[in-house]
Amino acid sequence: MNNIVIVGFPGAGKSTIGRRLAGRLHMTFIDLDLYIEEKYHSAVPLLFQRYGEPAFRTLEFSALCEVLKMDNCVIATGGGTPCHAGAMEAINENARSIYLQLSEDQIVEHLLISKKKRPLTHHLSEPELRKYVHKTLPVREPYYLQAHIISPLPDSVEELVQKLK
Repeated sequence: MNNIVIVGFPGAGKSTIGRRLAGRLHMTFIDLDLYIEEKYHSAVPLLFQRYGEPAFRTLEFSALCEVLKMDNCVIATGGGTPCHAGAMEAINENARSIYLQLSEDQIVEHLLISKKKRPLTHHLSEPELRKYVHKTLPVREPYYLQAHIISPLPDSVEELVQKLK
């Protein structure tokens, strides 16, 4: 297994940390959402809106399987990716996985300052966002906790490099 897959709730820092980790390890970085957008020539929120969540998750799983076949990559998944269609099993069979584990408050804080338009949260007020995170994190976390490595948001990429050894 020479790929690394980073999982976690939206806003956990998967893409930011993944990009830095890939640079440090001289690996290719793949943001699964961007990969999907390039493949389908459409933004993830539009795909979500146009086809609905079940159809989007099918596209997402197909794209995940494609990138897992690549070599020497750090892959940042979408927040819901590991929670559907046996995706976490596929990730763990084909890569080292890292769960970036943040508290509910940290997640809400990150989502509030994020400029990225996320399909399930972009329209929510702060109280609605807190309620969403409180309700959704316990549903998703059992999937995330299947990761090979569970890490709070690291102060540096070096912390994750050490955990990977």
